[in-house]
Amino acid sequence: MSDPYQILGISPDASDEQVKAAYRELARKYHPDNHTDNPLSDLAQQKMQEINEAYDAIIRQRRSGGARGGSRFSDIRRMISAGRIFDAEVLLDGMAASDRDAEWHFLKGSVLYRKGWLDDAHNEFSAACSMDPANAEYRAAFNRMNTARQNGSYYRGGGNQMGCSVCDICTGLLCCECLTRGCCRC
Repeated sequence: MSDPYQILGISPDASDEQVKAAYRELARKYHPDNHTDNPLSDLAQQKMQEINEAYDAIIRQRRSGGARGGSRFSDIRRMISAGRIFDAEVLLDGMAASDRDAEWHFLKGSVLYRKGWLDDAHNEFSAACSMDPANAEYRAAFNRMNTARQNGSYYRGGGNQMGCSVCDICTGLLCCECLTRGCCRC
């Protein structure tokens, strides 16, 4: 099966409620009862089977702790989704090295990506995939990073949620120096 999140048209970071809503919307659209006496009924039935399998795979994954749901990292996932990146990073960094499993690396990569630290995020996503190669959520994040690297969008605002770049920071520092010392050395 392809990526179950892609089949449902949602991000791996989607909440459980968003997963259910996407499933219900697609189920209404492709349910075989809506396509009786229609030449596309076989296609709709195949699509419905694919949707059901994707939804079941996501639910199984989340119940086993590979993603949101019963995960011990559910609070950190909520923080990241809510944009509380600093809080999520503090909790992650406070965990003992022995507790840093594949999900920890995935979440650390998500935090670093949001901060705009793309190389570090890529390394964390890679570690998560190495530790749990069957996890579709980790693989999808890693593949998105690789695709961005290949098509050249990796360093063009690829993940920087802060709204400024290193150039902006240097320019700001130069302006501050001009204001405090004066630009001219006359």
